[in-house]
Amino acid sequence: MNGAQALIRSLVNLGVDTCFMNPGTSEMHFVAELDSVPEIKPILTLYEGVASGAADGYARIKGSPAAVLLHLGPGLGNAFANYHNAKRAKSPIINIVGEHATYHKRYDAPLESDIVSLANPISKWVRTALNAQNIAGDTLDAYKASMAPPCGIASLILPADISWSEGASPIQLHSKPISAASLPSETKIHNAIKALRSEKKCTILLGGKALCAQSIKLASQIATHTNSKLLAETFPARIERGGSIPELERVSYLGEFAQSQLEGSAYLLLFNSKAPVSFFAYPGKPSYLAPLDCEVIEVASDSEDAHKALSIINEELHIHKGQFKAFNSQQAPPEGELTPQKLAQIIGIFLKEGTIVSDESNTLGLYLAQGTKEAEEHIWMCLTGGAIGQGLPLATGAAVANKDAKVLALEADGSSMYSIQALWTQARENLNVTNIILDNQAYGVLEMELSRVGAKASGQKAHAMLDLSTPSIDFVSIAKSFGLQARTVTNCEEFLQTLKEFEKDGPNLIHVPLGKGLVL
Repeated sequence: MNGAQALIRSLVNLGVDTCFMNPGTSEMHFVAELDSVPEIKPILTLYEGVASGAADGYARIKGSPAAVLLHLGPGLGNAFANYHNAKRAKSPIINIVGEHATYHKRYDAPLESDIVSLANPISKWVRTALNAQNIAGDTLDAYKASMAPPCGIASLILPADISWSEGASPIQLHSKPISAASLPSETKIHNAIKALRSEKKCTILLGGKALCAQSIKLASQIATHTNSKLLAETFPARIERGGSIPELERVSYLGEFAQSQLEGSAYLLLFNSKAPVSFFAYPGKPSYLAPLDCEVIEVASDSEDAHKALSIINEELHIHKGQFKAFNSQQAPPEGELTPQKLAQIIGIFLKEGTIVSDESNTLGLYLAQGTKEAEEHIWMCLTGGAIGQGLPLATGAAVANKDAKVLALEADGSSMYSIQALWTQARENLNVTNIILDNQAYGVLEMELSRVGAKASGQKAHAMLDLSTPSIDFVSIAKSFGLQARTVTNCEEFLQTLKEFEKDGPNLIHVPLGKGLVL
């Protein structure tokens, strides 16, 4: 057995049965062995950023890693932005990067690069395979690293001659290695309880794995019992919402609004989250957003069990289990002109139990939280790292992870073009994704930021750099060329009707023109 087959078989034995890929010459032995391991599901993407983003979406839904196969340093470079988002999301991924044969590297061939240096910033573990005989152990170590709390990206660099060399064998396991999150210390929990029992204002901030339904309910009980404020991080990797789950206010993206949310807090209790900071520096405005006299208490770090900590606090405070009533989702749909507010309302009506939402709507999605809070229970995924181009690949990976779920991608026009090739993979795999392109023919978020950073730009050249209307993008034609059903809608009635028509027949795309420029 050669190294490539042993690697694939080891992945399958570890429960990793999906590999998103965009291979090249150095990875051809890996590709050739795919048929020798029928349990593996290879999924081709037309761009490496789609592969890395899809693996992120898969991990957020599945809770375990997919593999990704990339071609040398340039392939990893193309995947980097969505790996940045995946790192921020703490998604487990096994990132396999093909490398030149070991004896070929000294010749400095045109595709030669420092793959280790490229992999380090987005990886929690990096290793170059040294021989075929050790490939099973390398694969096992990569899996363990990706799944050890906090989860992350494990990068295994695979030289071509290690792939084709014989004498390898796969890992054999009787049970999968499991790394459980550790329990926060008694001191941390004691400090949290002491703060909650004080008469001073407490704010509880949830992030990461603390944003599952059961943890949200526990935190809501604590907040109600102690008259504390309860917030969620700004852009969660995954948050469970709707139905009987208490709705969480998220920390605002706008720093001045976030400061207002945290104003007067004497204690900030963190559960799998960090103290909020401004996304960017702004002249004359603070970067750190909590009050300077606020004591920050990290109750559960990213590697610790926030749910267990919340359970203990509930017990120590003698809080009785709360009754959580389902929201009333029977709303009359809006009519007439389709605005961002009405669009959010219609999506809230449309969301059915189990729907998965990939949200990269940016400025056009400012009303979504309000419009969807009374929907049935669903999963919402956000742009964790701020590197745009995540939404369509994320939805693609989520649909692979759960083929029974309806996946809704809410996508801004400019961001969609970073990874529009994801539509082709959706069609190839016949995935149940409805992609909603919110089109205002501009980089709307940058139009907003232009004034917020204090830049004075009134000239034609500056504004042209934020304009997407010359020429305008024909999203329906693009989608159809990739094999999707696609339609433009112009009012509320058409939008709701198209959502219903496309509900069980994906993939498809709905183009929603919302006027030109920043629409708020």
